[in-house]
Amino acid sequence: MMLRHSVSFAALGAALAFAAPAAAQQTRAAGDDQVSKSDATETTPADGDILVTGTRILRPNIASAAPITTVTAQDIKAQSPTNIEEVLNRLPQIAPDSQQNYQDSDGRQRIKLRSLGFERTLVLVDGKRLGTQNGEDAGIIPVSLIDRVDVLTGGASSVYGSDAVAGVVNFVLKPDFKGIRIDGNYNFYNHQNRSNIVTQQALASSFPANTGLVNDGGRTDITLTAGTSLFDDKLKISGFVNYKHQDLVPYAARSTSACQLLQTGTDGPLSCSLSTYSSSGYISPRSGANNGTAYVNDPAGSRTFVPYGVGPGNAANPYDGYSYQRAFNRVNAGGFTSLKLSPEVELYGSAIWFRDKSTNRFPTRAFSYTAYGSTPYQVNCNNPFLSASQASAICGAAAGTAATAPLEVRYRFNAPYLTDTYVNTGIRATGGVRGKLGDAWTYDVGGVYARNQQEYRPATLPIFANVNRALNVVNVNGTPTCASVVDGTDRNCVPFDAFTAGNGNQALINYLYSGTAPEKQTTVGILYDVLANVTADLGKYGITSPFAEQGVAFAAGVEYREDRQFSTANAAFRADNGGSDSDLRQHVWEGNFELQAPLVQHKPFVEELQVNGGLRLSKYNTNPDKFTTWKLEGLYSPVRDIILRASFNKAQRAPTVVETYQARNISFSRQGGSQNDFCAPVPRQIVDPADPTKTITTTAPLASREVCRATGLSDSLYGSATLLCPDNQCTVRSGGFTADPETAYTQTYGVVLKPRFIKGLVLSVDRYRIKINNSLGYNDDSYYTDGCLRSNGDPFFCSGIVRAANGTLYAAAGTNPTSGFIRAGTSNYYFSIARGWDFQSQYALGLGKVGRMDLSFNGSLTTFAGGQDSPVQPQRNCAGYYGNGCGQLLPKWSHGLRATYFTPDEGFNASFNWRYVGSLTSANNSGDPAIGGTPDRVQQTFGHIAPVSYFDLALTFNIAKRYSLRLIANNLLDKAPPILANSYNISLARNNTIPARYDSLGRNIAIGFTANF
Repeated sequence: MMLRHSVSFAALGAALAFAAPAAAQQTRAAGDDQVSKSDATETTPADGDILVTGTRILRPNIASAAPITTVTAQDIKAQSPTNIEEVLNRLPQIAPDSQQNYQDSDGRQRIKLRSLGFERTLVLVDGKRLGTQNGEDAGIIPVSLIDRVDVLTGGASSVYGSDAVAGVVNFVLKPDFKGIRIDGNYNFYNHQNRSNIVTQQALASSFPANTGLVNDGGRTDITLTAGTSLFDDKLKISGFVNYKHQDLVPYAARSTSACQLLQTGTDGPLSCSLSTYSSSGYISPRSGANNGTAYVNDPAGSRTFVPYGVGPGNAANPYDGYSYQRAFNRVNAGGFTSLKLSPEVELYGSAIWFRDKSTNRFPTRAFSYTAYGSTPYQVNCNNPFLSASQASAICGAAAGTAATAPLEVRYRFNAPYLTDTYVNTGIRATGGVRGKLGDAWTYDVGGVYARNQQEYRPATLPIFANVNRALNVVNVNGTPTCASVVDGTDRNCVPFDAFTAGNGNQALINYLYSGTAPEKQTTVGILYDVLANVTADLGKYGITSPFAEQGVAFAAGVEYREDRQFSTANAAFRADNGGSDSDLRQHVWEGNFELQAPLVQHKPFVEELQVNGGLRLSKYNTNPDKFTTWKLEGLYSPVRDIILRASFNKAQRAPTVVETYQARNISFSRQGGSQNDFCAPVPRQIVDPADPTKTITTTAPLASREVCRATGLSDSLYGSATLLCPDNQCTVRSGGFTADPETAYTQTYGVVLKPRFIKGLVLSVDRYRIKINNSLGYNDDSYYTDGCLRSNGDPFFCSGIVRAANGTLYAAAGTNPTSGFIRAGTSNYYFSIARGWDFQSQYALGLGKVGRMDLSFNGSLTTFAGGQDSPVQPQRNCAGYYGNGCGQLLPKWSHGLRATYFTPDEGFNASFNWRYVGSLTSANNSGDPAIGGTPDRVQQTFGHIAPVSYFDLALTFNIAKRYSLRLIANNLLDKAPPILANSYNISLARNNTIPARYDSLGRNIAIGFTANF
């Protein structure tokens, strides 16, 4: 995925150590950007110095010792994306995300390298932090203004500070724009719905299944950019305005998501998820002879009850209207400026603002009384909406009288959907002063202020009292009227005819929801980041190896960074959702130093030998200790054609303000379920030790005497009934931990080949190994109880069971007890692991008078993705597997291969891209007990996802060197996504697939244009 004439570090890496400085610029065909003939991963000031992602050293001919993958502006245009996540999802180094395809998403776009979580991936814009980790939203970055994206895989904390554990993603925006440009894209899905296993189950459940051709999901993206320079180019000003719109695509629009596919047990029967919230109305008496019987109103409208179950108009499809592609609108605006007062002093600044609004849809319903408490609704037995048979079923002998009867009502109205609304806004501003002092020194003193705000506005429940009043209806001169209207207690009441199918009375709905205050929760994340950096080329002072031409260079800096997150909610939100307001913050002081030392250059058998080093010292106010991170890198080239490189890093990630709060804050709850204290007597059936063919009833504890002794229990209390927790729920204490930074040791080493006998070919192979010690995460109480039980009393787990003096595990929360509970919460546990290989190449093939063909390849082999939760548990390797806690969803192999043909005059180019997603296998079939596999277990259904190949085609027509027209088809062959049962347990999506990993909505057709004025 590389721009022609721009040899990316993804393929070249350290080879640039021997490239000539990039001085010449060429303007490409209309609509393309000005790009260097050297390397697209560089920022090249006018003086020829180069700044590479992964270091703050600024000098000519610099190279990276760690592999960097680059996505260029042309790659992005050939895809026609509307979101940052779409740009990055094609890279095998990125764990794909698709927040716009998740019903449960909050709309924020976050980036995860190596599937190690967004908290461990540092996101930069032009080399400076995007914002806070908790409040990060890459949606603020305008796609049309991206010049390139550099992805540095491997630790970089010594250069950039905390969070760069898995690596760095640096978005480099187009600098110094002059003129006026309009960029526009419109794309939509063109998909052929076909019958499949989901449609079979949907039809069996009497749900409609959409088959045939659909054109939907329209997306619009338009950007106006303008810029100029004044005073002989000393003052440069540019700005942009961007608008994006995306149409809704509901689950019901795709045959593969006609219903949520469920499977009971391994290879068990299939079914669709059913809901009692029927559009015919679900009724269940709560007294009398029919107490608990489940009915629905006859869908034919006969005012009789029929049994609840599968059938037309009976059980509902709960997810048919859910958002497969969420509707959203987004506005971006921003500006950039710089003023060069002299070679020594340049002022710079930028600001970007955005507002994004997206929604999740839910059916409009009258909810079960259990959503409010334990008191059933009441209906009067002479309600005029009740037929005689219905009144008899609910009221028995009291039918037709003024008596009331308790009942359950669940109703899905034939009315517009309700929505949960997310409004994300943000501003990011940078500013500072930089310059060059003499020919050896540079400096940059500046900072970042970033503020992200999310407003969450959930749909509210109808008022319980209003539902109850609307069910109490009497006959007034032949007109059904609420009894509360008659007696004057509520003259606004609208009668609820819950006893016939298809009720869509909007006046009733308005009444049921009247008086409900809008709910709102606001969460704000703020970053203050102040940096001062200086670099020097000491070769100007003669500090140079006697065997090298370039001198020693270094960079040094200091940084103050403060993260804050505060959350508030109104009373209506707290009433439904609980919780409390919070204001969390932490700050850090840091100092860092980098050194680059060419040792030998252009000698026999040593074309280049170079070592690099870096060190950072950090002090957080939330932790009493200081922390150090470092890097050590090396480049060795015996001849110009071969370059060997290696990088070793100790990287750290400090806990975010939210993790720090979760770890420290102490709260108490009750353990759910009925396991109770495993040292208490538990009645159960076990195999008779004397006769394995029989079972016997026992009250022996689940744990052995030795395990219970390891929890601090005396032998005299083993099996005592005094250990039983009230209601089988022991006390759980969350928090009370000190969350220390994670420490990652990362290694990358590889080779770059640039054979002179094949002009234009570059190959690279790199091995990466990441191991995160003291990995931060949340563990519930079962982590300690199950671990202690399985490990036969290992102190690592058993220390989480804190008994009171009398041996019990229950205590009153109000007393803030120091014992008598099971621990839970965010804490450091053991380690996470990521290992694999990256393979990249580029080949520019001249075709003479016919034109030119550029080929680029980016592949990744994941050999380990997982970790180890404790010293006594086995390592969990989830590479290539899904299910049983393997949420990485990483195939062992994936790649992208792009071929682009250019005509000799560059008036036309055609780009063909092959995306390959390797197979995934159910963890049940792994044969690895650590992830739930057994040697003799084979899951026959949904046990394997075959490899998938996607093909994309982009045609670009350049007109008069000022205009560009692009026609693009992504997923050209319209491949449907693989189908999985119980997909929510695998991908957190109910659409029977993994929407982030696969092109789940089908073929995408795009039309794009660029006009320069």
